[in-house]
Amino acid sequence: MTRPRGAAGNPADRLRAGPRMKVAIIGSGNIGTDLMFKVMRLSERLEMGVMVGIDPHSDGLARAAGLGFETTHEGIEGLMRSPQFDEIGLVFDATSAAAHRANAKALIPHGKRLVDLTPAATGPFTVPPVNLDEHLAADDVNMVTCGGQATIPIVHAVSSQTPVLYAEIVASIASRSAGPGTRANIDEFTETTARGLETVGGAARGKAIIVLNPAEPPMIMRDTVQLLTAPLDDAQQERIAAQVRARVAEVAEYVPGYRLKQDVIFEAEGSEVERLVPERLRRPDGYTRITVFLEVEGAAMYLPAYAGNLDIMTSAALRVADGIAERLQEAVS
Repeated sequence: MTRPRGAAGNPADRLRAGPRMKVAIIGSGNIGTDLMFKVMRLSERLEMGVMVGIDPHSDGLARAAGLGFETTHEGIEGLMRSPQFDEIGLVFDATSAAAHRANAKALIPHGKRLVDLTPAATGPFTVPPVNLDEHLAADDVNMVTCGGQATIPIVHAVSSQTPVLYAEIVASIASRSAGPGTRANIDEFTETTARGLETVGGAARGKAIIVLNPAEPPMIMRDTVQLLTAPLDDAQQERIAAQVRARVAEVAEYVPGYRLKQDVIFEAEGSEVERLVPERLRRPDGYTRITVFLEVEGAAMYLPAYAGNLDIMTSAALRVADGIAERLQEAVS
């Protein structure tokens, strides 16, 4: 039985004891294991505490144990029985949408902050270069999806310059990089990403498609972003292209393999595309189609370089967790 937690469950109290926030990772698969290595190697504000899984023979649990970290294969119940539970300030959830809802319900009453890498969408959508500062105080932040992390910054960059009437993204990932969790959450992926294009990216209507490419050798993650706006003149197009390039550079600060594949493309479109645009926003003078091609190569700390779809999720989650720890540190200093 879980015992009641006292003041030790407050993240700010833990930060007074030292410069790093201790974290747990739920999910010992590819994403959770890669995240563990990023916490160890890249973070100056986080300290690895407990790796949590449900398969006692998983590679993630074995690697965590080999590095000297506490592990449990008894899921959330095992974490809550851990002798380190009171010290844990933040929990990364790399399980599934359904599991996250139960995990959040169990952990938030004990003062744990959650960074959700599933498409559960129970907390506010968070994309670091767009709205990180808005959600650092939230109990449970959601990282949208890999496609969302790759494309929402671009949609937002354009919508900051001109209204985006329609946004469609296609995320193409190597079939090998799509594990059981990804495959089980395909519907949630498309729904959550489309909603993120609208609520965070600023598009009036969003659509998301994911393609699992079986090519050998495996392909690096590719993302295609297509947007419809009002007609744009040359000066507007140049401002938008510059804004997209600047946003790509922002994302590349924490995902070094994130890059443009070619220059931003602008094309005039007529009434044949208006069915994609909400009726109230349709225009008699036509539209401009903006196309952005992206590539995301992974850092290959644990995952192969072609698994950029997983790398961008763990990199963005680490960025958010570091921001939460920094905010709490500033509050107690």
